[in-house]
Amino acid sequence: MQQTSSDRHEYPAHWEADVVLRDGGTARVRPITADDAERLVSFYEQVSDESKYYRFFAPYPRLSAKDVHRFTHHDFVDRVGLAATVGGEFIATVRYDRISADGRAASAPADEAEVAFLVQDAHQGRGVASALLEHIAAVARERGIRRFAAEVLPANNKMIKVFTDAGYTQKRSFEDGVVRLEFDLEPTDRSLAVQRAREQRAEARSVRRLLVPGSVAVVGVGRTPGGVGRSVLDNIRDAGFTGSLYAVNKALPEEQKDLDGVPAYRSVRDIDGPVDLVVVAVPVEHVPEVVTECGEHGVQGLVVVTAGYAESGPEGRERQRELVRHARTYGMRIIGPNAFGVINTAADVRLNASLAPEMPRPGRIGLFAQSGAIGIALLSRLHRRGGGVTGVTGVSTFVSSGNRADVSGNDVLQYWYDDPDTDVALMYLESIGNPRKFTRLARRTAAAKPLVVVQGAGSAPQGHAVRATRLPHATVSALLRQAGVIRVETITELVDTGLLLARQPLPGGARVAILGNSESLGLLTYDACLSEGLRPLVPLDLTTAATAADFHRALSEALADETCDAVVVTAIPAVGEGPAEDAALAEALRSAAEEVPGKPVLVVHVELGGLAEALSAAMSTAPQAVSKRGDPQRPAERPPTAAQAPEGAGLIPAYPAAERAVRALAEAVKYAQWRREAVDPGRVPEYEDIDEKGAAGLIGGLLARGQGLTLGVDETCDLLGKYGVDVHRALPAPTPEDAAEAARTLGYPVALKATAPHLRHRADLGGVRLDLADEDQLLRAYAELGELFGTPEELRPVVQRMAPRGVDTVVRAVIDPAAGAVLSFGLAGAASQLLGDTAHRLIPVTDREAASLIRSIRTAPLLFGWRGSTPVDTPALEELMLRVSRLVDDHPEVVAVALEPVVVAAHGLSVLGASVRVAPPPVRDDLGPRTLPVY
Repeated sequence: MQQTSSDRHEYPAHWEADVVLRDGGTARVRPITADDAERLVSFYEQVSDESKYYRFFAPYPRLSAKDVHRFTHHDFVDRVGLAATVGGEFIATVRYDRISADGRAASAPADEAEVAFLVQDAHQGRGVASALLEHIAAVARERGIRRFAAEVLPANNKMIKVFTDAGYTQKRSFEDGVVRLEFDLEPTDRSLAVQRAREQRAEARSVRRLLVPGSVAVVGVGRTPGGVGRSVLDNIRDAGFTGSLYAVNKALPEEQKDLDGVPAYRSVRDIDGPVDLVVVAVPVEHVPEVVTECGEHGVQGLVVVTAGYAESGPEGRERQRELVRHARTYGMRIIGPNAFGVINTAADVRLNASLAPEMPRPGRIGLFAQSGAIGIALLSRLHRRGGGVTGVTGVSTFVSSGNRADVSGNDVLQYWYDDPDTDVALMYLESIGNPRKFTRLARRTAAAKPLVVVQGAGSAPQGHAVRATRLPHATVSALLRQAGVIRVETITELVDTGLLLARQPLPGGARVAILGNSESLGLLTYDACLSEGLRPLVPLDLTTAATAADFHRALSEALADETCDAVVVTAIPAVGEGPAEDAALAEALRSAAEEVPGKPVLVVHVELGGLAEALSAAMSTAPQAVSKRGDPQRPAERPPTAAQAPEGAGLIPAYPAAERAVRALAEAVKYAQWRREAVDPGRVPEYEDIDEKGAAGLIGGLLARGQGLTLGVDETCDLLGKYGVDVHRALPAPTPEDAAEAARTLGYPVALKATAPHLRHRADLGGVRLDLADEDQLLRAYAELGELFGTPEELRPVVQRMAPRGVDTVVRAVIDPAAGAVLSFGLAGAASQLLGDTAHRLIPVTDREAASLIRSIRTAPLLFGWRGSTPVDTPALEELMLRVSRLVDDHPEVVAVALEPVVVAAHGLSVLGASVRVAPPPVRDDLGPRTLPVY
């Protein structure tokens, strides 16, 4: 849309945004322009007289031509209006006018504005005003406005609540029968908390509308069996969907009213009554027409299984963008396109709107997969009852997002967070579209329930628009683990770990008891525990003559032993054993675990299909048998199993290999430790000697010279010094005489270093001479370096005061545009550069996180007295990292810091090399108003 030439600024397209409202629907927020006159008049005519009175403090039945001109002509600086739209029509408006201290119209530098809202009555209570307040506040801050004022009638409780609940710092007064509210627009911890709580509720409800529909229509159903649309319709019907189901095909004869007993229509418009969810399975060229029909009928969401979008190339990518824009115009959300579908096994829903021909059993595991093929593999693994990991619980919900044009893993996480039917979340992610938000949501979710993730490496597949990250894959994985995510490498590990967490308690520690009837299998399990960092006890061999009673007694004793935190039972078949013996052993193990609850139990079985099936018993994830009418069969009608466990019992997962069982247990141990530590994450300490204002002034002056620059040595030392980081200065030595003068200035002993790029931090190449006690040794070393590596111009030699001996480490911080600020630590040299032994934490880092950061690298023992060496001053190292974290957190313009080497001695440390880069910081969308991603 264009604004008139008399306006002071171009139309600010970047203010446009899609938002999720409180009830899960969506709306479009955009600036109001002169072209909106008719929309504004139409909108105002639909507002009640009471709402008009609250807005204008007097009866105001209609807008005059002058009003319409005023409310549609803005300069986008001192006068701004935003509208929330659905279907292209206004449902709410907000505007601000910049005012002076005496309340008159003003321009900058005045930093206060008067704000006013009007929401159509039919849309009140949907959170529209709260969303508009977030967006108009962000616009105002961008235009230099720091404070809003609003005058509200005392009876207008809804609007007063919008302002008071927003979380901003505010003042309230009452004059002349009007409530006057003034509040600062700077985000506060409370305003961010309010915003994120609203975001969670809204996004969770938007996903719930897709997973818990009261009515479903499948568009594109063939008149004969076969085809995608007909398959989805059959799957929904056969699963026993509890709501209303409709078939839609525009080619149906007018006299045909059903398809295999399902009401059939030529168009969604023809359906009498609401339709909550539509599965779109028509050719790609017909999808826009279907979207329009759905939007006009009030459909809440779409599952688009149709392919031919971004996965097919540039033209398809543009079709996909238009599909999202089109659907959001009507307030609808989309799963897909190119989606496999969704499943909800809840007894009051029973929805299988997917291409999966069988409905998984109800259970406590939530599944999300961006890939349809991986989604099929996940469901298949969970269905198995033998030959692989034993299914011990079922699925609560399943979402395969396809091209993930709209609904993403973040949205599903918001739903799972407070979903009472989901205890464990399993996710396969080919890409993470918003790593900063995903990490925040994952941390909150993991504090309540386990979140297990497989992340595909490499670039995102076609159709997945993601933010660019410069962080290595291993670094992203480490950050996910810091957020409590259980990060595994394969689909097999995903299922193995998820099944353990779904039905077994978390272990209290890493001590593992091992018992069974095979000494060899017990020793394999013991070795696997050692490899995974667990603390196994000596295996108990019950011998091959052990009976079910022997297993029961041994397991009961192990669970009662206070020196163990988990038990792995190993079992091999005896000659002549059959299903009855398998069932007896399964019952013996299950009853022992029930008698002494609180510790996880796992079974490693070899060629005991019957045992695996008996352990899974009644709560397996085997497909649920369904009658032809779509009703689940009664338990007596289902195929019998070797043994039936009572509903809700703590079922024991069984694994065909010791390594798989132990790896799953190790992940549970690490997750349990994270849960315990998350209760008290530590604090970000304050240091009295930090000069935050001085650093800000220095950075501002530096940035005034350019958009981004790497600081010189003196500037680096000055900036770091303001945060209490002392850098040992290195003086340039272009000649032998300069080297001698520098040494006299610093005082002997000194070090002589070559700082050319190919020699820097490469002591192994011989470009460093240490402990030079006098001028003769210094000049001799200078000559040797020249003979080995060339002229001083090629060497770039420097002289530096010797530091106490210690362990060389490296501390780095970087601001990644996608993940945010990251602090990294490792030992200098081969350990970090060659072996990748580096640990990472998100900034700001707490004192507990700094301590764990040091201890999480594999070479950490070198810092703590390995093989009789002197332990180094790790508290000083922790303080250094905390100070660097504070610097980057306080000043996001500091986009990179590298301290290398940092020599940590028995007492204190020395920073021998440092570099700092400053630049305008990347835009942080997590601090702005709530918006849906735009791809």
